[in-house]
Amino acid sequence: MLAVMITLTPGLRNEFIDCQKAKVHIAVLPIMDVKTHWNSTLELLECAYRLREFTHEWLQNPEYTDSRPLFTTQDEWTIVKYVMEVLGPFRYWTLWMSKRHTVTLHHVITVYNVIFGHMDGVMRALAKKKTPWKEDKFFAVKLARQKLSKYYAEVTPTTCMRLVSAHILNPFRRLRSFRKWDKRIDINPEDETSYTTQYQEAFLKYVENEYCAKHRRVPVKKHESFPSSNLIHSATASGSCHSSFDPYDLSRDDEE
Repeated sequence: MLAVMITLTPGLRNEFIDCQKAKVHIAVLPIMDVKTHWNSTLELLECAYRLREFTHEWLQNPEYTDSRPLFTTQDEWTIVKYVMEVLGPFRYWTLWMSKRHTVTLHHVITVYNVIFGHMDGVMRALAKKKTPWKEDKFFAVKLARQKLSKYYAEVTPTTCMRLVSAHILNPFRRLRSFRKWDKRIDINPEDETSYTTQYQEAFLKYVENEYCAKHRRVPVKKHESFPSSNLIHSATASGSCHSSFDPYDLSRDDEE
């Protein structure tokens, strides 16, 4: 409400800017939330928090006596700071993903896990709090987690194999995320019902059916032989470049 009031007319805007002169290098105005813009709420809160001193000074004008009750109290600023801390990681990851100039598909599952970890930590910190605003924040984060879980539930071996495959093919992750899932629910990763085994088998089957089956090697006609003296010695023929690497051997993955 104050942001709307301060930016309502050029005269009001100039008055608010005058309050900042000689105190900051660049004077700014409050901003308003835009529902269609990512991180808009967090940016609004951060801007309001930075301008709280100038907003209080602006309200000291006798003309705005009736608007003074709109000013945020110290307890309310404490709530604002907590909300900013909750929303901070969401902005970090949305900007991180949107500003990358390379492929990000293989990072999606990792980002999901980091966000879930952050939300779980917030809920643990608020779980036993009895202050009304903290109970409200716990309920809000719980609902947000449920919504995120709904999206994440679609990442299964039958619906999102491209996403799963990209994650497994990431040399820095491979099966580690799935092993962490198994560890949390106390299941041996080698067990048939474990996440590790299920996603590993699904990945191998997906690669076999969607890639290998469509990219079979085409037989190459043998060319006319030439005298061996005109050829460079083949390292492969001598066996010196033989490799025992098996691209399907995911058991080479190490625990973090």
